[in-house]
Amino acid sequence: MRLPSAMPSPVPAPVARVSPAASGRSGLRRALGRDTLPPLALWLFTALLVAAHQGTVLTLAFPVLAVMTGLWLYFVNPVRYIGFMWWLWFLSPEVRRLADYGKGGFTPTSMIQVAPLAVTMISGISLLRYYPLLAQRRGLPILLALAGIAYAFVVGVVASGPAAAVYDLANWVYPLLIGFHIMVFTRQYPESRDTIVNTFIYGMLVMGAYGLVQFFVMPPWDAMWMIGSNMNSQGDPVPYGVRVFSTMNSSGPFAFAMMGAMVLVMAAKHRVRWIAAALGFFAFALSLVRSTWGGWAIAMLIQLMKSSNRVRVRIIVSAIVLAGVCVPLLTIGPVAERMQQRLNTLVNLSNDQSYAARNQFYADFAKTAFTDVTGEGLGATGASTKLSSNNGELGKYGSFDSGVMNIPFVLGWPGTLLYMSGVLWLLARAVRVALRMPDDRYVCACLSLALSIFAMLVFTNSLVGTGGLLLFSSVFSILSAGHWRKLTRR
Repeated sequence: MRLPSAMPSPVPAPVARVSPAASGRSGLRRALGRDTLPPLALWLFTALLVAAHQGTVLTLAFPVLAVMTGLWLYFVNPVRYIGFMWWLWFLSPEVRRLADYGKGGFTPTSMIQVAPLAVTMISGISLLRYYPLLAQRRGLPILLALAGIAYAFVVGVVASGPAAAVYDLANWVYPLLIGFHIMVFTRQYPESRDTIVNTFIYGMLVMGAYGLVQFFVMPPWDAMWMIGSNMNSQGDPVPYGVRVFSTMNSSGPFAFAMMGAMVLVMAAKHRVRWIAAALGFFAFALSLVRSTWGGWAIAMLIQLMKSSNRVRVRIIVSAIVLAGVCVPLLTIGPVAERMQQRLNTLVNLSNDQSYAARNQFYADFAKTAFTDVTGEGLGATGASTKLSSNNGELGKYGSFDSGVMNIPFVLGWPGTLLYMSGVLWLLARAVRVALRMPDDRYVCACLSLALSIFAMLVFTNSLVGTGGLLLFSSVFSILSAGHWRKLTRR
């Protein structure tokens, strides 16, 4: 079996001469063709159902159509599939809230929330199609990480039940599957790079703008969802009272997405990037997620240290422009009050309840986490505990604020050794490749993003969910960039 990354470039067949007008029409048909019309049709159909208040139909139709569109794109254009997958993570939670609002009431569970996870898992087809790549040197770290997860899955099925273990398995494995998918299609690296950057720039534009609407207006569908889901940690469902989560489920994943966009904006060339960055920075600040504030600062410092002088100047100028536009707006009226309250917790840790609770959690739980040799298995922590509890509510370890302890507690010593060996091996390779490409702005952005997210393990398990998608997408993009450069130099 030949792998896409190793396939020789096909020799183009002779092309008949066509007139410029015919060529233009042909190009338009291609632009609006096989890989563009299905996702456009999905979002148009969704908008029509929302406008018609057909929430029940939307709840049933959206996940089915999303999966069908994802499968179509995977086989027709596997790079565009990556962009579509990210858009689903960005927008599906808002679609779910609009569907509930159209039905006239909050529903505790919705099939719409399955759509992004199901579409992301389609990338597992790449693992089945190109599994021999795992036996190669560049595939061994993935094999190690998957072996660690497989061990924890077996333990979790016994300890927490099949439903909780399977749900948690998806959350742990899909970031690796997307990374493998990117690696498989190394020859399409330039298109993959452009697709990811474009998705995040325009995603930041949409989510940043909506985040400001959410903060200043508070749409009724978002308020209904906050009340129904008891999202007390997100503030109050009133204007000026919410911690912005925009179109996503909560401020945490939203802040991760904005952090990734604000790092990748340094690799963009679009004119709209400045508007998107300003809106994104403002909404990112209003999410009030301090861990991602710190992660973004780390990412920017890494970019400054790693970049060439020309790129370094670009970063500094961009930071000055952003600060000049956004900082004055963050010091006015109710916005200033919310920001000041949150910033005070950074310098006055003695009165910070969240910081005190995390310290107490580390002190009380560290021994349990690090001495549990076999591990509790997948399904023992996080949202998956709802599937193993009798009342459908979060279990004992439903809220787990430390990735440093979450990994050994869930994976145990055998699983942690395998999983972390693979992850650290991948990171080491990415660093080595990136150091050889100092003038590649995208590689520089990916490296700073991956290392900053890994550093955030002290606050949360940033190797799964949105953080994991960002980290492994960045790592494998760097490795693909290095491999693509070798291929094109031959």
